[in-house]
Amino acid sequence: MSEAIEWILFGTVSAVAILVGVHRYRPARTGPWLLLGGAVGTLAAGDVFYATGESTGADLCYYAMFVLVVSSMLQFTRSGAILVDRARLIDILAFACATMLVVWVFVIGDGGQLGRISAADVIGDLLMVGVGARLTLASRGNRSAALLTLGAVGMLIGDVTYPLAPGPLTESGYVVLYLAWGAAALHPSMARLTEPMPARTAPWRGRSAVLLAVSVATPPLVLMIEAVTGSVRDGVVIAVAGGLTLMLTFTRLADSVAQSSQALTRERGLREATAALVSAADLPAVDEAVRAAIGQLMPAQAVRRIIFATDDRQLALEALPSGDADRSARSWWAPGPHSDEATLICPLWLEPLAVARPSGGALALVGRLDMLAATRDALEVLAGQAALALDRISLVEAVGRRDSDLYLRAVIRNTADIMLVIDEDQRVRYASPALRTLIGMHELPPLATLSDLVQSDDRVQVRQALLNQGDGVVYCALQRPDGTHVLVEATYRDLREDRLVQGFVVTMRDVTNRYVPDEQQPAVEHVDELPAWVNRRSAQHKFRY
Repeated sequence: MSEAIEWILFGTVSAVAILVGVHRYRPARTGPWLLLGGAVGTLAAGDVFYATGESTGADLCYYAMFVLVVSSMLQFTRSGAILVDRARLIDILAFACATMLVVWVFVIGDGGQLGRISAADVIGDLLMVGVGARLTLASRGNRSAALLTLGAVGMLIGDVTYPLAPGPLTESGYVVLYLAWGAAALHPSMARLTEPMPARTAPWRGRSAVLLAVSVATPPLVLMIEAVTGSVRDGVVIAVAGGLTLMLTFTRLADSVAQSSQALTRERGLREATAALVSAADLPAVDEAVRAAIGQLMPAQAVRRIIFATDDRQLALEALPSGDADRSARSWWAPGPHSDEATLICPLWLEPLAVARPSGGALALVGRLDMLAATRDALEVLAGQAALALDRISLVEAVGRRDSDLYLRAVIRNTADIMLVIDEDQRVRYASPALRTLIGMHELPPLATLSDLVQSDDRVQVRQALLNQGDGVVYCALQRPDGTHVLVEATYRDLREDRLVQGFVVTMRDVTNRYVPDEQQPAVEHVDELPAWVNRRSAQHKFRY
């Protein structure tokens, strides 16, 4: 009875340690650890049955323990976890299980002391050791994975040595199992074993199909050989090996079907997104197409927030890492608000077209870590397509502005009116060719201002007119290099707030002949609106005699 209490204590401590580790470190997926805790509890129950002499109950608990452990190990190697190449691992484990069955039945058999060892237990232990070792190598020395492997090795040693020499020393292997698995859950590195990683689809190879076929066919073939040659001596071993190979094979096929379904869903979503992005004519249309594609690629509950920033300034406002940090990276992770969430940032940057849209930007998604990792490749492709759409729109706008500018220049060049674009400091940014013809200059002086062109008596009037915000008309005289003057009617518009103009647009018309005919009074009602030069000339003409 004391021995039963001892195993109850070991099992309870180990199972509680696993639950405490799950609650404390909150791994991305708790399923593998809960299955492992259930396996520890089932093993403890089997040890209690064995200590009290209930061999049938003990065997049932041990077999149930192996099913839970194998399920837990497969969950640790699920696609998107730290061990991404689980298809190859499943093929190798299924073939190893079939090989060990053949070796046990036809090589070891019931001869000598080895006949006391349970072949089913050894096969299950070797599978656990193999998965644990592969998990340790894939996680690059993860402490928690190493402890899981150590526990599996202790189980293997106990199942091999205890039937040969029962006693406290050979039972130490089971003690190592309980302690190692409990310590594995209590170590902080346990959370990394279920961290999502980019899914990597393994191509289907012919040798993989042959390996699975041989593995599945081996247990029935061994059973048939024993039935034909005599009595069936290893029925339990064959049943356990057959169940394990079938479970591994179904898992392999389920993975292939799931990968194929996910690939088709991603392909359909990306194809529809491509069609929408190709027809998008502006930024809102691109944003709508991107969000619709994300809705098809990922479940709605998996994404908590979508940020489509078209420049790095918007990224800064959203408190996200700027795309300038690493232009060569296709995407990178940022910590999420919760332990099971993360932020995936895919930059909207295409190096060959950087001149068209050099402002950067990124597609950022805040959501479940496992779902973001599973669809990371598709989201990177979607971000690239969105960047192409934005670059196309920028190039089309640039070409349109260039064509519009060329069209306007051609019209202005062939009109009699004079067009000027004046900066806020009255510097002439653009002047139509008609101005140079009117004032008789081949080229305007560098950095010329409007005051340089206007007659000195009218400069204050023109400056005050432009300082008053709004549109209006002002009369002034332009000064020619030979000292003569030209009276013009200048209509100005304040377009400093326009992002394309950012200045004053001034249209001038020559009205010299209209208001100042030779030796005659100016024919205008409001004489005070005329330039000072015109009024002065009129007074001289009036009092000449």
